[in-house]
Amino acid sequence: MSISVTHLTKTYGSQVAVNNISFTIGKGEVVGFLGPNGAGKSTTMKMITGFLPADSGEIEVCGIKVSPHHIASHRKIGYLPEANPLYHDMYVREYLEFVSGIYQIKEKGKRIEEVIKMVGLTPESHKKIGQLSKGYKQRVGLAAALIHNPEVLILDEPTSGLDPNQIVEIRNVIQTLATNKTILFSSHIMQEVEAMCSRVIIIHKGKIVADDRLDALRGNEGFGITVRFLQPVDELQLQKINGVQQVQALAANTYSLHCQDAEPVKKHLLQFSIQHNLDIVTLQTESRSLENIFRSLTLSQEALQ
Repeated sequence: MSISVTHLTKTYGSQVAVNNISFTIGKGEVVGFLGPNGAGKSTTMKMITGFLPADSGEIEVCGIKVSPHHIASHRKIGYLPEANPLYHDMYVREYLEFVSGIYQIKEKGKRIEEVIKMVGLTPESHKKIGQLSKGYKQRVGLAAALIHNPEVLILDEPTSGLDPNQIVEIRNVIQTLATNKTILFSSHIMQEVEAMCSRVIIIHKGKIVADDRLDALRGNEGFGITVRFLQPVDELQLQKINGVQQVQALAANTYSLHCQDAEPVKKHLLQFSIQHNLDIVTLQTESRSLENIFRSLTLSQEALQ
């Protein structure tokens, strides 16, 4: 396993930031790490990288225990934190030379040119970091994380604060890197996770509430049926249809029905429309989006507490 986390816990005084979580990530996987603000994502990532000590539990990266072997595990990890720490008065190549010196990279000049090309920094590589757009600053951070050719990449909100064009650019860079790296990255942009990940881990209030392949997670969370009637309909009556778990009004005479199995519910819905002399204008079935799954899991946990 590239990453193995076992019974990991971290507290700050009386607050439990990470509560006895365990997961593994295999070589070559690209895993999205999701959760509301304050859920424990960044804390977990910092513990995996060794920048923050755990209170209890064990972390291994590429077979190396992060504690007490911080230096050995650091060489296996490339880390881009949410607050990308850069020296704005340094030139791009000057900064990468500084970082490569820390890792004692052989043939520094050659490796610097490789990572500049890899992350698409070439057009701006002659500038000071402070002169770059936020998108290119993120590329500098990625280049620094890649300079020592790590096996594992930990990316904390790599597209945070970027405009749509910059998000696509960084996404393309990450997708290129995913061909030969293990990647764990957090994001609040669900479309990014859906575009790049086959597996998702969702953490809420320090506990893992979901860990599965994206397609399996969608299947587990059921389906959404969007139905539009010609006439007004009593929402409470829709809720009583056999198999319907949740009803949400979307627009005039238009509703979203959440169910575990779509086909029986569609049959019951047609029977319902006949019994109540209703005309169905449109009827669509789709698997639930990651955003809906995320909200369902985190809000349901809130209700239980």
